[in-house]
Amino acid sequence: MEEEFEFEFTEDPKLSVERYEEMIRNQDQYFFDAQAFENIIDYYIDKSDPIKALQVIEYAVLQHPFAAIFHIKKAQLHVFTNEIEKSFESLEKAELLEPSEADIYMIRGNIYESLEQHDDALENLKKALDMAENKDEVLMQISFVHQNMGDYDEAVSYLKLCLENNMENQDALYELAFCYDVLDKQEESIQFYQQYIDNEPYSYAAWYNLGNAFHKLSLFEKAIDAYDYAILIKDSFASAYFNKGNALVQLDRFQEAIDVYRQTFEYEQPNADTYCAIGECYEKLEKMDEARSFYKKAVKIDTKLADAWYGIGVTLDFEERFFESLHFYKKALNLDDQNPDYWFAIADAQYKLGNLTESEQAYEKVVEVNPLDVEAWLDYSSIVFEKENIPKCIEIIAEGIKNNPDSADLYYRFVAYLIANGQNNEALIQLETALTSDVEKHYLLFEYLPQLQTNKVIIDIINRYTA
Repeated sequence: MEEEFEFEFTEDPKLSVERYEEMIRNQDQYFFDAQAFENIIDYYIDKSDPIKALQVIEYAVLQHPFAAIFHIKKAQLHVFTNEIEKSFESLEKAELLEPSEADIYMIRGNIYESLEQHDDALENLKKALDMAENKDEVLMQISFVHQNMGDYDEAVSYLKLCLENNMENQDALYELAFCYDVLDKQEESIQFYQQYIDNEPYSYAAWYNLGNAFHKLSLFEKAIDAYDYAILIKDSFASAYFNKGNALVQLDRFQEAIDVYRQTFEYEQPNADTYCAIGECYEKLEKMDEARSFYKKAVKIDTKLADAWYGIGVTLDFEERFFESLHFYKKALNLDDQNPDYWFAIADAQYKLGNLTESEQAYEKVVEVNPLDVEAWLDYSSIVFEKENIPKCIEIIAEGIKNNPDSADLYYRFVAYLIANGQNNEALIQLETALTSDVEKHYLLFEYLPQLQTNKVIIDIINRYTA
C-alpha cells in the first residue's frame, strides 16, 4: 500500500530557484526534492555560473546522499572548470552509488579523450554503450575518438551504427559526409546517401550531403538536383541555396547563381561569404561596378575576408587602374601571405606598372608557394629575360621543368632560352623532348622567338615529328 501512494512533488523550476535563493539569503535550511535540486543546478549552469552550481550540489548531496546524479553533475562542472582530478573523484563516487549509470562512463570517456588517452576513452565509452538507453549519442562519441586516432574507416562504421539507432540524427549524417571526404570516397558516400534516401526520402540533410558529394566529383548538374530536393523539403535551408549557387558558378551560369545566392538573404542575415560570392559572379560577367559593390559589402561585414579585398583589386585591374589594384592585392596578401593567386596578381600589377624588379620578386614567391603553376614559371622567366639575364632564365625554366616534367610549354620556352644563350646543341636535345611531349604546341617556340621560323635545322626537326 505504501508503494502505491509514494509520490515526489516537484515545483516549478523558477519557483525552486527563488526558494533556494531565499534560503541562502535567510541562511536557513529548506528541503528540496532531487528533481528540484537538478532544476536549480541547471539554472546556474545555463547562466554560466559553475561556482553557484557547485554550491547547490553541496546542499543536494547533504539532503540526498545516495543520488548519483549530483556527483555526475559535479564531475561535469569540474570538467568545465578544468579540474580534471576532481572530476574523476566525483565520477568514482557516482559509480559506487549507481554503477549502471551510462553517463558516468560517457563523461569519463570524454575526459580521457580530451587527454588524448584514446584506449581508455574507448573502454569507457563502450561501457556506456552497453548501458545507455539512447545509444546514438554514445556511438557518435566513439566515432569521434576514432577520427581523432586517424581511423576514419572505423569512424564511418560507428556513424552508420548511430544512424541505424536513430535515422534522424543529422549530426551523424554530416559527420559521415566529413569522414567520406577525408577518405576521398565520394562514390561510396553517394551510394550510402542514395540508400539512406530510399528509406528516408524527406531527409533534407541527406539530400544536401548527397549534393555535396556530387559537387566534389564535379557532377554539378546532379549536385544542383540534390540541392533542389533539399530546398523542396526545407525551403529555409540557406546552406543548400548557397551550395547550389556554387555549383551554378562551376557551370558558368553566373546570373542564375546570383539569383540563388540572393535567396539565402530571405532565410539568414546577409554574410560576407555570400556577398563575396555574388561579387565574383558579377566579376565573371564583367560587371565590375556591381562586383566591386558586393566585395565592399563583404569587407564591411568581415574586414579579414582576404578574397573580398582581392576581388576589389581584380575589378580595378580590369579597368587598368593598376596602382589602385595593387593596394587591395596587398591588403589580401597581409591576411593570407601563402596564397599564390595574391602573389601572382601583385606580380602582374607590378609588371604593368613597369616595376620589373618588384614583379620578379613576386613571381619568385608564386613559384615558391605553388611550384605547379606553369604560367607563373613562364611569366617569371619572361621578366628576367627582359632584364637580359638569360642564364637565370634558363635556371628558372629548368627548375620549373623539375616541378612540372610533363609541361610541353616549359620545354619549348627552355629551347628558346638555350638558343638565345648560344647553347644550340642542348637546345636541339630539349626540342626533341618538347616535340615528344606535345608536337601540336611547337608554335609556342615561334611565338617567343619568331626568327626561328627561318632556322632550317629546327624546321627540319619539327617536320620530322609533324609529318
